[in-house]
Order: sequence, then structure tokens, then C-alpha cells
Amino acid sequence: MTLRDFLEIPYDELEALNLAAKKQRLDRVPTEQIRDERLKYLADEKRIKAVTVCFTDLEGRLHMLDYDKKFLLKSWDNLTFDGSSVRGFSAQAESDLRLEIDWPAFYWLPADIFGPGKVLVFGEVLERTGEPYPADMRATLKAYMKHLYDTKGMVCNASNEIEGFLFKGKNAEQEYVNTGKFEIVTTGGYYHSLPGDPLRTFIDVVAEAQRAMGFANEKDHPEVAPSQFEINYSYTEAAVAADQVQLYKLICRQVARQNDMTACFLPKPITGVNGNGMHTNLSVSQNGKNLMWDANGNEKLSEFGWNFIYSVLSSALDICLVLNSSVNSYRRLDPHFEAPNQIKASAVDRGSMVRIPYGNEKSARVEVRSIAPDANPYLALYSILRTGIEGAINPQLDQSAILPDNIYDAIDCFASSSYTAQLLGEGVRDKFAALKEAAADRSPRRLGTLIKSSEIQYHHEVQNQFLWNLF
Repeated sequence: MTLRDFLEIPYDELEALNLAAKKQRLDRVPTEQIRDERLKYLADEKRIKAVTVCFTDLEGRLHMLDYDKKFLLKSWDNLTFDGSSVRGFSAQAESDLRLEIDWPAFYWLPADIFGPGKVLVFGEVLERTGEPYPADMRATLKAYMKHLYDTKGMVCNASNEIEGFLFKGKNAEQEYVNTGKFEIVTTGGYYHSLPGDPLRTFIDVVAEAQRAMGFANEKDHPEVAPSQFEINYSYTEAAVAADQVQLYKLICRQVARQNDMTACFLPKPITGVNGNGMHTNLSVSQNGKNLMWDANGNEKLSEFGWNFIYSVLSSALDICLVLNSSVNSYRRLDPHFEAPNQIKASAVDRGSMVRIPYGNEKSARVEVRSIAPDANPYLALYSILRTGIEGAINPQLDQSAILPDNIYDAIDCFASSSYTAQLLGEGVRDKFAALKEAAADRSPRRLGTLIKSSEIQYHHEVQNQFLWNLF
């Protein structure tokens, strides 16, 4: 006998719902209109039991709170949480923070992956006074995108190519301190994984879930390293793209866990093989015109596009910590493994920090290759886009220089930079640097060749308060 009747929507209907909601967001339908539609929907749909509200901390870790639907309908404009329990947020003496629901960023979820009767929406963190919380980089990115559109008619688009590894066992990252190793699920290589094997099955399930959530998938495949994957989807506006990065990793982790495996986005989890990157393709349009394109330009890129690139390269050392924000990420910047650590741009050299993909009037773009998949996507996209559009070009730019090979040098460049203080504000800059230094101090300064358990155990996407306090 069925006692519960919770919402379960077929995948084709899910895709239609999520694509329609995404279109509303991209069309800039007034938030108040969308809010009223969603509140009415939640009130009318009796099979929904809970609403998952998400936010991202300064380091990029996704946090989720489930609110009973009936409670949320009464209290959606007065949600609070304890910010002192989130690393990088408020101190204990000023712990109460507020959550404001971003109603356009609303998703219907595949019930077989997330459980029946739930929907998900992103939130923005506010001070007790109702002002935006400075360390909420999602709100910062969203506000900057709105500013560009309102003042210049500019729209920034992004597409993130996120690589990951699939390992045997649940919680493989948390257990690394005990096991000292990761176990791969397949030895297949680039593009090679037989239908029905664990990696291919995992990729298929994740891709189906992404399509259902409106990602507009393009292609998926095993990557270069054994047991490595990449599931690509179409570009979209930068603020939406950053949300999709968080959802991508959430879906992967959930599907892996359901199959007694772990989806891992550490930049370099296995010694001696290629690491995980998050190559990020960016374009900027103005009044419908792609500002990156020039049929007669060098590499078909416009003056705007080249200025964007040289502005990013000129600030490469300042923002390196933003794009590579963990001890482990500096293992990936190793020239023996196609490392994108050269502070230069190239159409063909994949060791360059910035690549210029082949494009046309619609697809002309730049690809920033040095970003690790554990970066805060909101902070990374905001930093690159604002730097590319507003940053200054250094006329003495040394294109033979390389990015730091350790996190301490990156912290020094970031924390001493007047540019990052201008970009983020001194308070956020110093808080981020302090978090990174605290994590770095839990690992040996000279890492050597072998992966150390400390760089995984105290990684911001792996550690919990218990592990942190063991130091």
C-alpha cells in the first residue's frame, strides 16, 4: 500500500520545465513575477514536501538547507542560518546571516537521484541588515553581470569543461587519510570506455540528469587519464554557468555515491597521470554582437578580444590563487602533463594559460585553461570577466613567465596585490588569503612528488569540521 505520494516527474517533462525556467532567467523576466509564479506553484503542488535552498561559501563549497514547504511558504522572506559554522563567513560574535531566495534560479530535480518530492533553488547571503554579504561571490558575480547589462548592454557567456575522476567506494576522499590511495574503476583511456562498464554507465546517468535539469548537453566522454571523465554542455550567461558548475559536481557526486563510488574533482588526485582542469570558454556580446569576433583580426579575434586576453595575462599572478585555490591544484600546473602554466596566449599551444579556439562570428571566444575544478566558480568567473573587461594591460608583460608552482607563492602574489584589493575589497581578499594559508599550513611546504594525505584531508571540498580539528 502506498502511503506517500511525492512528486516524481519524467525526464522529458523535467527538461521542458527547467529549460522554460532557464529561458525566463536569461530573458530577464522580473524577479517579482517569477517569485509569485513559484510561490503559487509550490502552494498548488501538494506532492512537494521540501525545498532545497543552496548557497556557496567563499572557498566554493556548496551548502544546502532543506526547508519544509509549508514553512517556506510562510517564511520565505525571513530565512536565517548560522554563518559562524561556515568557514570564511562570519565570526561567532556576528554569526546570524540571512538567506534571500533567488527565485529565477529554480530547478526541478530528477527524483531517482535526489529523492522524490523536492525542488531546488539558489539563495543569496545577506547581512542581518539585509545588505549583500561581501563574501557571497555568487551575489557579487550576479550584480556585476547586471551592471554590465544595464550600463553597457553587455552579456557575458561562459562554458566550463569540468574534468573529474571516478573512484571505487563511497567517501574515497575522506578515507584517503586511512587508505593512502584511490582505486580507479577502469583502466580505459581517452574516449575509450565500453558501453556498460562502470565509467560509461556513470557518464550516461549523469548526462541524462544534466539534460533533465536544462544544461543543454553537447558531448561526454572518458578523458585522458584512467577513470577520468568530462561531460560537456552548452554555454550560457556567466551567472547561470556558475550555478551549473555547482550542480554538475553535485549531480556527479550523488550518482557516484548511489553506485558505491566517489566522483572526485581534486586537481591532481593521482601521482603521475594527468590532473583535472576546468577549461573555461568566455565571450562577451553587446546588443547581440559578439565583441570577440573580427574576421580580419589576428586569429579572427577582435581588438576587444586581444585586450581582454592581455588584461587577464597582466593580472595572472594576482588572481592565480583565485583560479588555483588549493595546495593540490599546484601539482596540476606541471609542464610534464600538458600544464597550462605559461602566462601567454596561443591558438595551438595547450601549455598556454589562455587558448584561442577556432571560431566564427557566433562562437569566437577565449579559453582560460589554468582554472582548477575546485575553484569557486563565482569568484573565478567574476575575477576573469572583470579583469578582462576593465583590467589594465601591462606593457612590459613577460610572456615567458609561468604561474607559481606552489600555493605559498600564489598567496603572496594575491595578498600583496593592490589589484585584488580593488577587485574584491580588502576584507574579502584578506579573508580568502587567510583561509588558503591555514589550509596550506596543514601540508608540508615542500610537497615532493607523491600526493600527501594532508593536501586531500584538509582540502576545502573534502574537509569537515571534525577533520579540520584533528590538526
